[in-house]
Amino acid sequence: QVQLVESGGGLVQPGGSLRLSCAASGFIFNIYTMDWYRQAPGKQRELVAGITRAGSTNYADSVKGRFTISRDNAKNTVYLQMNTLKPDDTATYYCHVAYRYSEVWGQGTLVTVSS
Repeated sequence: QVQLVESGGGLVQPGGSLRLSCAASGFIFNIYTMDWYRQAPGKQRELVAGITRAGSTNYADSVKGRFTISRDNAKNTVYLQMNTLKPDDTATYYCHVAYRYSEVWGQGTLVTVSS
């Protein structure tokens, strides 16, 4: 069974940092592109960052220079390092993989940026 489990969310002050983790299981992790999405209250889910099996990355313009996506294939885990957080980054963050013909999502982890 393909499963994604996020962790690392929480409450942080503006300008602070958090690192999200997504532990994957049930599939050959190192051959799939992994993504982080987020969804703020009342807004559509949006792509934040992605990383291919070769390690190439892409980012939403709103997070470029502040967020870094990485992966550890030995641990079947993808990370999202978030620095210089802003209140607009407040959202539930989801790990995602397009596995064969299915979209697989984690349960999400809430990030709240507030003073």
